[in-house]
Amino acid sequence: MDNTEWEEELTADVLAERYGMTVEVVERVPMGTDTVNRRVLTSDGRRLFVKEYASTADLDAARSAWDMSEFCRAADLPVPRVWPDRDGDLIVLSEGSAWAVVDEAPGRVATTAMTVARAEHIGVVLGRMHRVLAAYPLPKLVQQSRWRTGSVESALAKCSAVSTTARRSGHGNLAQLREQLDQRRQDLTKHVGRLRAGLPEELVEQALHADFTRPNMLVLTDVVTGIIDFRSARAFPSWELGRAVFDPRTVATSDQWAACATAMVSAYRSENPTLPLHDVLACLRIALLYMLFSFYGATTSEYGLPHEAEVDLQRHWQDRLITIRRLLDNFDDLDDALKTAADRPGDRR
Repeated sequence: MDNTEWEEELTADVLAERYGMTVEVVERVPMGTDTVNRRVLTSDGRRLFVKEYASTADLDAARSAWDMSEFCRAADLPVPRVWPDRDGDLIVLSEGSAWAVVDEAPGRVATTAMTVARAEHIGVVLGRMHRVLAAYPLPKLVQQSRWRTGSVESALAKCSAVSTTARRSGHGNLAQLREQLDQRRQDLTKHVGRLRAGLPEELVEQALHADFTRPNMLVLTDVVTGIIDFRSARAFPSWELGRAVFDPRTVATSDQWAACATAMVSAYRSENPTLPLHDVLACLRIALLYMLFSFYGATTSEYGLPHEAEVDLQRHWQDRLITIRRLLDNFDDLDDALKTAADRPGDRR
């Protein structure tokens, strides 16, 4: 029996013994870091997504994430169902591994920029999810906020560390990366202080998905059909909103990126009007600060990714660089446009 056949048999055994499901087809999905993922078709026509967790995975965090996922699904958000096993557990220990079984949601991960219509629907879904999760208990996991509290000096030192890592790993275009890191040093020194000065003294903090980004949204045309891979952390809604509004793939590649931003913010406000206006408007500054303090993708060899995933991460780094420039170059006009899009009579500031 080869490895593929062994995996298929193992998956079939787990679903039969713990879920009472008969498997017809098992297909390995080449994605995931903490999990081995497989698509499964059962004998009664059910399409499932089966996750087998790595031995190093934090299962308490995984349970928290699935519980939050089910909480949002119960509120009629487009979240696929996670199946409990015969004992009612969402994470199952079987055959020496931990498992989770989820309905396969319709749609696909978008690889292109948002349209204005899609941005608007994402705003509706995210606003509704934040409103729902405001009533959810605060998770133990706290999202890092270097963008708010990290020192510029530490970020400047990170620039040097990234350059050293790139040189040692044989980076394909070291001269270009050094130019990019020099620009990052200038931006950190020039802009972080003024961006932070414009933030509210206090920001709302609550339970959030905490990884609501393009790879974790399934779409059909311009409609969000699935929210997947909850991280379940305590964080700021304005931070998660900023990451969605200023999606680097959109800002870097579409001439409609500013219209997408205002459409998403306006739709978000319609669904989550209780979040203070100053929190909503802070999303621009927070998105910029978050990207300025992030070096994810500057080098990739250390992650051991498959070639396709490594290329995608390298593109993500390039898209972020373009996004930072466009947001800085258009900051004042964009800030005014967001105020117009978000403002509602009687707003709480």
